Amino acid sequence: SGQNDIHIKMPPEVAQKISEEIEDAVADAADQEVRSYKKKSSQWFINFVMLAIFGLFGMKALMGGKVRAEEKAKEANASAEKEALLRQVSEAQMQMMQAQVEPHFLFNTLASVEYLIETDPPRAAAMQRSLISYLRAVLPQMRENASTTNLGREADMVKSYLDLLKMRMEERLEIDFIMPEGLRSASFPPMMLQSLVENAIKHGLEVKAEGGILQFRAEVAHNKLRVTISDTGLGFGAKPTNGTGLGLQNIRERLKLIYKEKAQMIITPNQPMGVCV
Repeated sequence: SGQNDIHIKMPPEVAQKISEEIEDAVADAADQEVRSYKKKSSQWFINFVMLAIFGLFGMKALMGGKVRAEEKAKEANASAEKEALLRQVSEAQMQMMQAQVEPHFLFNTLASVEYLIETDPPRAAAMQRSLISYLRAVLPQMRENASTTNLGREADMVKSYLDLLKMRMEERLEIDFIMPEGLRSASFPPMMLQSLVENAIKHGLEVKAEGGILQFRAEVAHNKLRVTISDTGLGFGAKPTNGTGLGLQNIRERLKLIYKEKAQMIITPNQPMGVCV
C-alpha cells in the first residue's frame, strides 16, 4: 500500500452490507441502461419502419403523379395538334369565304352605276361612293386574315353593303340598323356577319317580290354579346336554292374553334315571317 492510503476498519457485517448495496446500484444502473437502449432501439426501429412506409407511399405517389403527368402531356399534345389542324382548316375556310366577295354582286353594282351615270348622275355618284366605302371596309379584312377583329369594323362593312343594296333594291329593302358605340371594340370573327346578311338578302328578301325589312341588332344580354340579324323574307325552304348549307356549318365550326362552348349560333323563324339568326 502507498504512503497516503487510509484504511478504515469496520465490522464484517457492515462491509458486507455496503458491498451488496454497491452491487445492487451497479446492477440497477446497468439494467436501466439496457432498458433505455432497448427503448431507443425499439423507437429507432419503429421510426425506420414508418420512414420506409412513408417513403414507399411517397415513391408510389411520385411515380403515379409522373405517369399521370405523362398521360396528361400526351393528351395535351394530341389536343394541341388537333386544335392546330382545326385552326388551319378554319383559317383556310375563312380565306375562301373572304375571297368570295360576291363577284356577281360587284359586277351588278358596277353595271348599276354605269346605267345610272346616263339616267341619274347624282344617284350614280352616291352609289359609287357607297361601293368605295364598302371596298375600303372589306379589303383590309381580306388582307389581314386575322381570326378575330372587332364588332365595329364588321358592322361598318355590313352597313356599307346594305347601303349599296338599298340603292339597287330601293323601296323593296328597309334597313333597321342598331350598333351601340360602346360595343364597337368587342372582339368578333371577321366576315361572319357579312355571310349572314348575304344569306338574308339572297335567300329571303331579294327573291320576295315586295322585299322586306333587314334588322341588325348588337346588344349585351346576360353578360354576353348578342348580335342578331333578322329578315322578313320568305323564310327557310320557301324556294329551292343552289346553296349547300356549308356557310352556316362553317360559322358554327369557327365559333366553336375560337370561343369553345362560350359561343353559339341560334336560328329561329322570324315573326310574322322570315328568319332570325
